Amino acid sequence: MKIIKNTVNIFTSIVGLSLVSSLFALDALEVVKKVNEREDGLSVVRDLKMELIDKRGKKRIRETISYRKYYGHDKKSVIYYKTPKRLSGTGFLTFDNKTKDDEQWLYLPSLRKVRRVSAAARGDWFLGTDFSYEDIKKETKISTTDFDFKILEEVDEKGISYYVLESIPKNKTLIKELGYSKIISLIDKDIFIARKATFYDERGGLLKTLLNKDIKKVDDIWTIHHLKMENHQNKHVSNFYFSNVDYKKEVKDSSFTKASLKRRR
Repeated sequence: MKIIKNTVNIFTSIVGLSLVSSLFALDALEVVKKVNEREDGLSVVRDLKMELIDKRGKKRIRETISYRKYYGHDKKSVIYYKTPKRLSGTGFLTFDNKTKDDEQWLYLPSLRKVRRVSAAARGDWFLGTDFSYEDIKKETKISTTDFDFKILEEVDEKGISYYVLESIPKNKTLIKELGYSKIISLIDKDIFIARKATFYDERGGLLKTLLNKDIKKVDDIWTIHHLKMENHQNKHVSNFYFSNVDYKKEVKDSSFTKASLKRRR
């Protein structure tokens, strides 16, 4: 009798594990892979207006133009500031590398020098916005080297089905570098874009919320036209509005050099 009971318990455990493993249509890494492999063009040129709103409602506007191009699994991108006048000529260059450390450089015309952004500073705020240097670099992609993942549940909201993805940095050093202890993302099952992401600070407190809005096709590519990042701790909001998105315009390799940051001024 004892042998039969143990056998039943083992069978129940196996069935239970099987049911749990098949609970979601995709596992967490498969979801992340689909997010990262989503079509977003070989290259793109676009205008970006940054609207920064402080807790008193005062607005500041930044106008920029950005370029991005893939080189196999690697990605290079650059942002140039056009206005306001005091920031005109400021440039931010990023190499998002697959097989070696990522690289970022910032050119400030007032200093007349290109400064490298260290990995330890990638969690810092990007030029007064509520986005970090890392947020800007990764855009809609998710780092598989920095995070462990889990699908918490599947939900339906306003006619859209989502995977609720939890991303947790792999160790304390990464938590400190990124400035996040956890990110909870709502991944649209149809287009594999996070329509919402909630960020928690190093101590686990609510830090900020990202909404990806006005998502529509450009050249048959799903494209986010409005990013809204709200910082819940300092009551600051950053709205990024993309326009004149062009996936067909030629982007020269010479756009992505440290020398080009200075020449753009």
